[in-house]
Amino acid sequence: MKLHKLVFILFLSVFTLSVSAQTANELRRKKEAIERDIEQLQKSLNKTANGKKLTLQQINVINAQIRLRQDKIGTINSEIKNLDNQISQNTNTVHTLQGQLGDLKKEYAGMIRFAQRNRNSYDKMMFIFAAKDFNQAYKRIKYLQQFSQYRKKQAGYIENTQQDLNGKIKVLDRTLKAKSDLLKEQERERARLGQDKNQQSAVLNNLSKQEKTFKQDIASKKKQQAQYDRLIKAAIQRAIEEARREEARKRAAEEARLAAEAKAAAAKAKAENKPAPAAPPVAKAKTTSETLTATPETARLSDGFENNRGKLPWPVATGQITERFGMHKVDQASYTNNGVDITTAPGTPVRAVFAGKVIKVDYIQGRAVVIIMHGDYFTIYQNLRDVKVSTGSTVETKQVLGAVATTGDDAILKFQIWRGNAILNPEAWISK
Repeated sequence: MKLHKLVFILFLSVFTLSVSAQTANELRRKKEAIERDIEQLQKSLNKTANGKKLTLQQINVINAQIRLRQDKIGTINSEIKNLDNQISQNTNTVHTLQGQLGDLKKEYAGMIRFAQRNRNSYDKMMFIFAAKDFNQAYKRIKYLQQFSQYRKKQAGYIENTQQDLNGKIKVLDRTLKAKSDLLKEQERERARLGQDKNQQSAVLNNLSKQEKTFKQDIASKKKQQAQYDRLIKAAIQRAIEEARREEARKRAAEEARLAAEAKAAAAKAKAENKPAPAAPPVAKAKTTSETLTATPETARLSDGFENNRGKLPWPVATGQITERFGMHKVDQASYTNNGVDITTAPGTPVRAVFAGKVIKVDYIQGRAVVIIMHGDYFTIYQNLRDVKVSTGSTVETKQVLGAVATTGDDAILKFQIWRGNAILNPEAWISK
């Protein structure tokens, strides 16, 4: 029973540690990805650090860097918590093994004492010959043999348990050292976060000195984005109107068919002197979503897009979100972002996040915008160059649409998701 208990404890320990190891690997990969993003943002910030003019992109990069640093600290906290669980599990296993080892040694000591008292061959022979009959004598011989074998097994159990105990103690020591290293790393990241926040404060303090220039920068950004927004809204509205016209055409044809059938049925009823049949019901007008998904193909696209919420691939293979969705206010200036800004390397390929049909490719000041329809969903890719698709073409998931154009010192993709006329937050849709 003690052996079975020991085996169960060891199995449970190995299973728990394998799960912890998997979690640790995931956390380590996440932390490494965050470190790469921070490094890339720092490179972007270094390019503009020497410029005298304060730009909105500088502020966005610093804010994104602070968010990533906070995410990294949170990941380190999760790593420490995971190690604490491992330390607790290993400590419990060590105590269990120590208790088991003590019990095994006590049992073995008792057997040694018994063997010492009965080590004489004459005593063993007398023990066998004192049997009442041959059957009992045979059983006593088997008992002595089994006792000898059990002693050897117990010695093996003690040796194996000692090895397991030594191994667990080494693992525990390594885990404690890893926790100590993580605590030091956490302190370093907190210090860097403090430096980032000081830099943020210094930049925001400079706003008062460059307030006029900065407001002009935001006004120019809003004016340019307004052009894109009008283009995007018009393209989506045109797609909706085209779907409605097609739906109206189909409905009219269906109503004409039903009217002809009703007329023929009425004529037949009159000829047979029967009451006229009831008129067929008038089809209800469809909603925008129903109109856009009227065909099986568009319905499948829409369902597929919706089922991949939170799992859609990023429109670029590498990059960091430097401006998030929604309203933004910097000092006294405010503006709204209908999507997210992803800062990446110049010339990075831009990919479709889902299969669909390109409904618009257009240019404003030499920069392209590509709009793709996925049933009643639309994805918008703004600030492109070297566009490789055209209006009316179909695309597959991760198909290259073009490359990110450089704006000033940075390559920024502006990415949006709409459902009909409703604007959605892309961060809820793309993979984490």
